[in-house]
Amino acid sequence: MRILLAPMEGLLDYRLRDTLTRVGGFDECVSEFIRVNDTLLPAHRFYRYVPELYDGCRTKAGVPVKVQLLGSDPICMAENASKVASLGAYGIDINFGCPAPTVNRNRGGAALLKEPDLMFAIVKAIRNAVPKIIPVTAKMRLGFDSTELALVCAKALEDGGAEEIVVHARTKTDGYKPPAYWEWITKIRSTVKVPVVANGEIWTADDARRCLEVSGCEDIMIGRGVVANPALALMIRNERNKSLSWEEMKDILFQYWQSLESDMETKSRAGRIKQWLHYLSRHYPEAEKDFESVKRFTNLDAFAKYLKEPVTA
Repeated sequence: MRILLAPMEGLLDYRLRDTLTRVGGFDECVSEFIRVNDTLLPAHRFYRYVPELYDGCRTKAGVPVKVQLLGSDPICMAENASKVASLGAYGIDINFGCPAPTVNRNRGGAALLKEPDLMFAIVKAIRNAVPKIIPVTAKMRLGFDSTELALVCAKALEDGGAEEIVVHARTKTDGYKPPAYWEWITKIRSTVKVPVVANGEIWTADDARRCLEVSGCEDIMIGRGVVANPALALMIRNERNKSLSWEEMKDILFQYWQSLESDMETKSRAGRIKQWLHYLSRHYPEAEKDFESVKRFTNLDAFAKYLKEPVTA
């Protein structure tokens, strides 16, 4: 079984990729999407989102990172894919799943699930522009506001040359509301011959086992679940039988805070910690209690002091 670390726009960036892959359990990561409009992006844009390009496109823990692109112009997407491939990308992933209204209004992400012919054209253009040694993959949802075109879209991705498809088992309209419809992944697997990776609503090791059983997949992608419980990938693999202690989590939170220091303003750094605490509160009662205190912090020193405070029984 392979476990992939999903991107989460506005939270799970290269800093948190580094943090979570150090905890362990991952075979591969996918970057936050890089938006492609009507221009060839400069190299520094790719390095900003995926600084791992400087180090063989791997995190410090050695986990490879695919670079994810989002856009609707096949030619421009292909040119940018070729560019990032020349910078040493481990792989290229294409986003057909982002549900954000601003993205969808600009004909990106999940909005393209209404246009399977265009999905095919984008994948084909990128596959033709990128050296064969570099894998081209795609991530999709089950549809925009219905599952009517789910199988057609999956086939379009395969026919375009995608070597693997990650399926978030909900439509755009479903958003992130439970449940995830893993049984639909079975239908997609029966339609395409390329590997399919299951994604959506995997919060526990039991969820992962049920997802694999229902979907028939060999591999999974997790995002919010591992942000809530950073040991989740190891627990799914039976390499740990319990989560990290809150004392260990506080140390990880402090290291993460330090990683934000070099290029993020104080308010944004505090926002990231608060955001992570919000997810951690799903698994750690201590995080819920601390979130109530931390969300009122306005002073940098108070915030840093909280992160360095020892855990008391």
